[in-house]
Amino acid sequence: MAQPKRRWSKARTGLRRSTWKLENKNLVECPHCHEKMMQHRVCPSCGYYDGKKVVSTESAEN
Repeated sequence: MAQPKRRWSKARTGLRRSTWKLENKNLVECPHCHEKMMQHRVCPSCGYYDGKKVVSTESAEN
């Protein structure tokens, strides 16, 4: 198995690891109920996707 010629510095290791972080979820506004939701998924509050009722929810019936 290949071995590195020389050791990576701590700064270089830190730069490489700095991209391993959590990112914010990309939330958009639901066109039907105007709640925040994830893109390309059924809205958890109203149950609509692409202008059609897909899932029945308790909050939509109340």
